[in-house]
Amino acid sequence: MRTRWQLRPCKWHRASLSSAGHLKTLNLRCYSCDCVPSNRTERPTQEADKASTKDSRHPYAINSPHEYYTAHTFSPGSPLFQPAGTHVLQKLRAFLRAQYPSYGFEEVLTPNMYKKSLWETSGHWENFKDDMFAVTDRGAQGFHDPESEAGKGEEYGLKPMNCPGHCLLFRSRKRSYKDLPIRYADFSSLHRNEPSGTLSGLTRLRRFHQDDGHIFCDHSQLMEEIARSLHFVELVYRTLGLGNYKLRLGTRPPQFIGTVDDWETAERHLTTALEDSGRSYCTNPGDGAFYGPKIDIILTDADGKDHQTATIQLDFQLPKRFGLEFDTSEPAVKETPVLIHRAVLGSLERFMALLSESYCGKWPCWMSPRQLIILTIGQDQRVRRRAEEMVRQLASPDARPGALALKARAFMVSCDNSDESIGKKIFNARKRGYNFYAVVGDRTLRQPPNKQTLDISLASHPKEQDVQEAIKTFLLTQTVQAGSETQTEPATSKAVIASLTIRQCQDLLTYLDSQYL
Repeated sequence: MRTRWQLRPCKWHRASLSSAGHLKTLNLRCYSCDCVPSNRTERPTQEADKASTKDSRHPYAINSPHEYYTAHTFSPGSPLFQPAGTHVLQKLRAFLRAQYPSYGFEEVLTPNMYKKSLWETSGHWENFKDDMFAVTDRGAQGFHDPESEAGKGEEYGLKPMNCPGHCLLFRSRKRSYKDLPIRYADFSSLHRNEPSGTLSGLTRLRRFHQDDGHIFCDHSQLMEEIARSLHFVELVYRTLGLGNYKLRLGTRPPQFIGTVDDWETAERHLTTALEDSGRSYCTNPGDGAFYGPKIDIILTDADGKDHQTATIQLDFQLPKRFGLEFDTSEPAVKETPVLIHRAVLGSLERFMALLSESYCGKWPCWMSPRQLIILTIGQDQRVRRRAEEMVRQLASPDARPGALALKARAFMVSCDNSDESIGKKIFNARKRGYNFYAVVGDRTLRQPPNKQTLDISLASHPKEQDVQEAIKTFLLTQTVQAGSETQTEPATSKAVIASLTIRQCQDLLTYLDSQYL
């Protein structure tokens, strides 16, 4: 009878380590040790397998090797994003921007800071003040004289949301019923004064970015706009592989603005829209915003905790408080528009963390900060120079003298020409989350310059089966094209997907980008 030490997962603990002023926040899973009888051929228990899988999906467990962001004591709740993390956030923005024309949204830019009088008009100063950062200018006295210039010498507040600014945009000129609906989109940074004890990685921050949107419409357009917003959410989450989200209706909270009749009407509209959507939903009484009821989209993480991401909120109050109106088809008759607040991803930082966990740290190629890496064999300087030249060719396929076109293709390609063994290089490529790798050695140098190919192998991908099928489709299209230049070479080993020219590699990455894989 042999014995072994068995590790039993207990719970997550948070630790903060400071080194030269830098803060690294870690989530650590603690284990208890038991001495139990065992033989060497015993397989891990089902519970241990489950705990191991859960650990690998935890956002902090997968953050370190990918170096998405860093935290610092100088900016609690406001992470500094590394190039890789910035790339992912920019891809999420680009993805939404590509959908905006189909849904009629126009992007705007609004200030990060407004005077206190604006927040008093919107109701935020009364109902949301404790969650805002107040800012004082040089002449502020902490009070507002109604007879002075509007807002002169008063406090400011960093914006926790974009709706008041979008109301100012609507009010900036005369509006007609023919202009409606007006749909604004905004990626501005938002600030919320969250208690320090609630801050958590990327899921709860003090400074974050939201894909904020506001729709100004009349009552006859209301139900169609809510349905379109739900469809937008469904399209985006299905494309990203997050179709198992939950819908939750939040109703009138204890502290609210407006009349009960307005609230009951708004709640009926949202309830009807949810029932028409065909998806199941639950109701969370009292969870609405202070200005209106809402539909929240909920994602659940590996620990079973719910996170609100997207939201659709119906608001009859802010348009009235800002005096918004539009000309109707009747002469000299004006009406107040209805305001729909909507966010598809919600906080981009939070969504990135949940998406990373869902993908187990393996980003799909279209949004990956590490799409392809070229690995060299041996110490031959000619091989290293050739690999670096291939990186330049692959990374910028549309390169030319002068400025590049606005939509010029660019790929995330790098090279590992270190002295490590090829096995170690492949291991590192997979660990760091590269989608593909290609090995370059003496055989590459022996190929004719106009027929040099790269042996492309799949390293990691959250949807490996889907991407393999897509690559097969791509290779078939290459095979049927006329001309020897488009012919693909047979794979040289089981690990190699295909042997492709530089241009075919670029076309493959472009194809995967178009398929959101």
